[in-house]
Amino acid sequence: MFSRLVFGLGLLSATALVHPALAADAARTLQIFVSKDKQSLAVYDGTEVVATSKVSTGKDGHTTPSGIFSVLEKQKYHESNLYSAAPMPFMQRLTWSGIALHESNSVPRYPASHGCVRMPGSFAKMLYGMTDLSVPVIISDGELVPRPIDHPTLFRPDTPTAMPLLSDVELRPSMLDSPEKPVQVAMNDTAAMPMPAVQPIAATEPEPPSEPISMLVTRRTLRETVIDIQTLLNQLGFSAGSPDGLLGPSTVQAIKAFKTLRPAEFAADRSLVSDTLLREAYAAAGKGEPPNGVIMVRQSFKPIFEAPVTIADPGLALGTHFFTLHAIDEKAGTADWLGITLENNLSRETMKRLGISNQESSIITGKPIARSLSRITIPDETRRKIDALIAPGSTLTISDTGLGRETGEGTDFITITRG
Repeated sequence: MFSRLVFGLGLLSATALVHPALAADAARTLQIFVSKDKQSLAVYDGTEVVATSKVSTGKDGHTTPSGIFSVLEKQKYHESNLYSAAPMPFMQRLTWSGIALHESNSVPRYPASHGCVRMPGSFAKMLYGMTDLSVPVIISDGELVPRPIDHPTLFRPDTPTAMPLLSDVELRPSMLDSPEKPVQVAMNDTAAMPMPAVQPIAATEPEPPSEPISMLVTRRTLRETVIDIQTLLNQLGFSAGSPDGLLGPSTVQAIKAFKTLRPAEFAADRSLVSDTLLREAYAAAGKGEPPNGVIMVRQSFKPIFEAPVTIADPGLALGTHFFTLHAIDEKAGTADWLGITLENNLSRETMKRLGISNQESSIITGKPIARSLSRITIPDETRRKIDALIAPGSTLTISDTGLGRETGEGTDFITITRG
């Protein structure tokens, strides 16, 4: 969403730095960065720092998780549901499991909280007035700085092309209100047509910007595989049930019936759901090779659609990257994206589950953002659909690890890089 900066001089304290060029009540797209190493918080408008403060994050045994979050809820006064109704003024919730930004009387600039990010009172109040829901909050061990990113994989505003008017083409209406009504068509040749008097155009208010969207590109999990299998088996005449990603009785029965008709292909496959099953279902439906990635799209904390994507070199980790759309120029068809890379070392078990044999070269060396973006192929139809939806404040996360346990109802995509 757009973040609106509304603050006065009376709210400033020694812990805050506010950019002098910002006008009051100016609409901005903001990002909040918390560094656990420095115990500091910085608010960015694009690449400019507009406010800073000291903070206190979680102490040993109650560590503040690192990762990609957004503001889910705001309350001027809130009491902790976990710790004896402890007061949490100017609370901005980051997870439904209990992590938040909030005011505290104790901000010693070293880890001291039970997991939340504590801020001094005057700064917490100011920050509360600056943000709207869905503002990105990045928590990391080291300090991160958003940088401009220009890459053809990133989305740009949909620029409609002018359609020529046709004068010598037979036009047939798809539906008529009444067979007696004449059909009106547009024509290029205006020589024989009387020109109407020019009417003054009434002044209109500009249309408000559309709500931004949040996107996640990740590897396909069992859920996406089952949704595909359910969809394809239904198309092939098997009753696999609603495509919900769950292996209910109807889906299991449909899978077994499909395999029964192809005993040779599944002779050595003892798993209910496997890569072999997915490939055979795609082949039977004439869909070619199955994709290995997915892009999911949410708006106002609600899922709106998802679509397959292809990830090249799947044995190499994508890494964890986060992008924010700072501004767009619809006439020029350009978009100003900002990006960061977060450290996210995967466990051996996770790498084995995801089929990753190498993560270091993608995450640490070279140009990790450009390398990861270049490995992602998004179908043209999906790209056009997203290009028409993006607005300033839209975000894109790239991650190997799927939706994550904190992503759910009433959230954007939450990616935990360290618990």
